[in-house]
Amino acid sequence: MNRERPDIPEDEIELEDETSLAAPEPALDLGEASPGALKAGIEVIAEFARHLPNKPGVYRMFDRAGEVLYVGKAKSLKNRVSAYARGMAHTNAVARMIAETANMEFVTTGTETEALLLESNLIKQLRPRYNVLLRDDKSFPYIFLSGDHPAPQIAKHRGSRQRKGDYFGPFASVWAVERTIDALQKAFLLRSCSDSYYENRTRPCLLFQIKRCSGPCTGEISHTDYQALADQARDFLSGRSSAVKQLLSERMQAAAEELEFEKAARYRDRLAALSAVQAGQDINTQGVEEADVFAIDEQAGQFCVEIFFFRNKQNWGNRALFPRADKSLSPAEVLASVVTQFYDDKPPPRLVLVSHDLPEAELIAEALCTRAGRKVELAAPKRGERRDLVAHAQKNAHEALARKLADNAGQQSLLSALGVALGMAKAPRRVEVYDNSHIMGTNAVGGMVVAGRDGFMKSHYRTFNISSDTIAGDDFGMMREVLKRRFSRLAKEGAAAEPPSGPHPEAAVSQDAPEGDRASATILRDAPDGAPQDAVSAGTDESAPEPDDAPFPSRPDLVIVDGGKGQFEAARKIMAECGAGDIALVAIAKGEDRNAMRETFFMVGREPFKLPPRDPALYFIQRLRDEAHRFAIGTHRAKRKRDITKNPLDEIPGIGPARKRALLLHFGTVKAIQRAKLDDLMKTPGVNAATAKAVHDHFHER
Repeated sequence: MNRERPDIPEDEIELEDETSLAAPEPALDLGEASPGALKAGIEVIAEFARHLPNKPGVYRMFDRAGEVLYVGKAKSLKNRVSAYARGMAHTNAVARMIAETANMEFVTTGTETEALLLESNLIKQLRPRYNVLLRDDKSFPYIFLSGDHPAPQIAKHRGSRQRKGDYFGPFASVWAVERTIDALQKAFLLRSCSDSYYENRTRPCLLFQIKRCSGPCTGEISHTDYQALADQARDFLSGRSSAVKQLLSERMQAAAEELEFEKAARYRDRLAALSAVQAGQDINTQGVEEADVFAIDEQAGQFCVEIFFFRNKQNWGNRALFPRADKSLSPAEVLASVVTQFYDDKPPPRLVLVSHDLPEAELIAEALCTRAGRKVELAAPKRGERRDLVAHAQKNAHEALARKLADNAGQQSLLSALGVALGMAKAPRRVEVYDNSHIMGTNAVGGMVVAGRDGFMKSHYRTFNISSDTIAGDDFGMMREVLKRRFSRLAKEGAAAEPPSGPHPEAAVSQDAPEGDRASATILRDAPDGAPQDAVSAGTDESAPEPDDAPFPSRPDLVIVDGGKGQFEAARKIMAECGAGDIALVAIAKGEDRNAMRETFFMVGREPFKLPPRDPALYFIQRLRDEAHRFAIGTHRAKRKRDITKNPLDEIPGIGPARKRALLLHFGTVKAIQRAKLDDLMKTPGVNAATAKAVHDHFHER
């Protein structure tokens, strides 16, 4: 029987990808809650605890502004919530959370397992301040082999699995997926093109010429033979690689004996490609076919969780996550939180190996089985090959954390140096950099990149499509539009985030939510619109030091625009109009001959100035500017590419791939469709009268 911790919830933990620029922060130190606030919070919780049932469920704690502080699960809601009201054996973090609690809401479930699954789902949606937060929200890439087409497509896939087919993964990086797909195309000659591209081919593409596709689009191979190739690829990715290689080897030998040396050479090349896929793995396994390996390391109050993915007895990469946790938590408790949250949006494998004996391991294993719909084993091995895999992962976790700790003060020192160089009172916590990109005013976009103590905060990046009202090529007008939209919205969010004056409504205990609709059924009331957890209230004392655990602010301390005095004046005026005139603003102009060491800076109250060529702050600003430049150009190119490949028929409601294909096959070109009369459109095979009229009206109304 698993023992429940009745009085101490998990403290705040945030996870990030090792690839981020930031070093880990010091351990959390939330300080002590004032006795008066703590007493008030205990009274609020005690009042709710009196009316709770002795059933499993999920509880949510809210502050006075309606922000969710914590989401927790309990085997008995009454016992768990009553424990908070005792006011004993709490860490500083838990005491502060209790002191901030002004309201609670509850959902009862049938079992504790359902409560655990619901808890992870709500944490993902609401991102409470005192819960585990997986800040790296990017989904892991998979290899997708479609099952809804006579000629299956092989492709990289992210996100939800709505399309019929087989998904193989996860892989730790896109690079690993692309490398594997490249080798599989050489080995099995599978197409990677989209279905629409496939349907409109009249002759084989370049991939057929370089022997990376068998050309099913133009009948170079029959669908039966192509399906056999797809089945071989599916077997190889499913772990039956030995049988596939044996089959290819036998066919190569048979072709050689029949003196068909070119055919034998093709089989030889396919075998070499498959060997390259397997040889490219760092450590392959012998007895573990499918597993995820989690190992945690702790140094100087910091944690690192290393995850290795093994599929088909092959290592498909690894990822390092760096949680920020209170020192009172043990590595096993941190690891249990990470494992539970990690599988909220992805299916677990048949085996999950961990480096520590997890609290409530049986409950976590049962939850993983429920999520996967099959048996999932959760184990902390003590000997054999499984233990070797865990030890290898733990060694990598130790080395990754050591590298991170070596750069512990790097990012913060750069922000401090930047603040000193620009004459700011204190180091900026959030820096926003803006740049625009266009070609002769077309496809104009604005880009905003964000940096802070955690390096480049890519989840905060934003793009702005420049409206047609702005004169094409007017760089100053584009900058004004981008900044106006950004800071006008920020002002609205700040107003919406202010605490309401009235009392909070009474919370209720919901009935058991039906399975499959539990997530939507448990949102009993929404937080105030536009109330992000990091919003800055109007009454904040900016001179007060920010605590280390403070959430990443939504309001920047420093804004950098790429441009000279003209861009600076345009940005200054529009920010003042939007109520952001107190934010430090810097414009950076390129030096003579675009020399990267002689940039000129413009600030309010200072003459244009330059920084010393070897100043670390100068290098940091150049890095920020280059990232904004890269982001803006990349967004512009993507938009231009979409416009180039955009088909006018896509703008017509009711015209899908099938009808678009029928129209193009009948008329040949889009221009011919535009000129066609209604009677001619109605004669198109597969197009009914309503669709023909919609096409005719669309072009002729224009």
